Amino acid sequence: MKFLAMCSSGLGSSFMVHMNIEEVLGELGVSGVEVDHTDIGSAGPESADVFFVAKDLADTAAGLGDVVVLESIIDKEELREAVKSAAVRKGLL
Repeated sequence: MKFLAMCSSGLGSSFMVHMNIEEVLGELGVSGVEVDHTDIGSAGPESADVFFVAKDLADTAAGLGDVVVLESIIDKEELREAVKSAAVRKGLL
């Protein structure tokens, strides 16, 4: 299972979301999930099982598969709920 955080450049914001996803998965006790980050142009449907993007990239991420659109990439509570929901959808919780 792979969760992928994406931003336009694949550096700052996607790396921050990546680290926060790992933290939330740990809090939830979910293991066996690889978390990574990349620029959105490098991602394809086979790149991950769940994709996390900021709302400004939602249209660009359409068609990748299971895409989680974050209203605010710095809202840890929003991310916590999004990761928990993705984990439930994927049978991890």
